[in-house]
Amino acid sequence: MKTQIKRFSPHQNAKVFSVLMAVGSLPMLLLMAALSLVGSPDEAGAGFPTFLFIIFPIFYLIFGYLSIVFGCWLYNLCFRMIGGVECEFVDVE
Repeated sequence: MKTQIKRFSPHQNAKVFSVLMAVGSLPMLLLMAALSLVGSPDEAGAGFPTFLFIIFPIFYLIFGYLSIVFGCWLYNLCFRMIGGVECEFVDVE
C-alpha cells in the first residue's frame, strides 16, 4: 500500500530536531574542551573562550529549530504543487 506524507508539522518537528541537535553537539563540545586544554599555552586569555562552550549548544538549538521550521514550510508548500514523499508499508506478523 502506497501512502504520501501530506504535511509535516513545523513546530513539533523543529522542537524534536533542535533538542537532538543540542544534545548531539555535547560530545563534540567535550572533545573541543579537551583539545583546548591540551594545546593551550599558559598565557592568560589563550586557548578557546570558555563562554563558547555554553553558547554552542544554544546556537545549535536555535538554528536547528529555524532550519527545520523552514524545511517543513518548504515541504508543505511544494506538496501542493508536486505531491509528497511516497512510502510503501507492509504488514509484518
